[in-house]
Amino acid sequence: MKLNIIKKISLAVILLLTVCTCERDDICPEDVPTTPRLLLKFFDISNQETTKNVPKLFIQGIDNDEPLSDYIGGTTSVSAVELPLKTNENSTQFRFIKNYAINDNGTPDDEDDDFETGNVDIITINYITETVYVSRACGYKTIFKAVNILLDEDDTNRWIVLAQALNDNQSIEDETTTHFNFFH
Repeated sequence: MKLNIIKKISLAVILLLTVCTCERDDICPEDVPTTPRLLLKFFDISNQETTKNVPKLFIQGIDNDEPLSDYIGGTTSVSAVELPLKTNENSTQFRFIKNYAINDNGTPDDEDDDFETGNVDIITINYITETVYVSRACGYKTIFKAVNILLDEDDTNRWIVLAQALNDNQSIEDETTTHFNFFH
């Protein structure tokens, strides 16, 4: 009888310890900022206080076969974009194509002879990365410091006239404010 009570008490203690030592799931809440994207806004070069939409904008990373899903040359125009930057390098390049379209070369059933049309500008974004601890659930995020944007100076048909940082020594630590203005 005494042995039976000891077994029950031992079992109860083991169960109690098991329940008390469980940790809650470590899930990073959606409202916690993680690695930010670069925010750009487009403005009219002749009236620099006025935003100006870019018609049928297509954006694709250089050395990347997939375009950015939000900017694939739809029928709408955009006045702002968010760009992901490489966290394992200190530079990211993108192709920005204004008035993007696919010319089917008169053969709509044969995609092998299709080609892109539109005005292509190549931009290079240079930066210094810094890894910052967020929390146990969220891990680390990367912030970008000393960000600058270079436009292809050899392009004689460039539609992006000017890339202007909003701050000296521009850094990208969140996605709540614009980081650069592009004038076209």
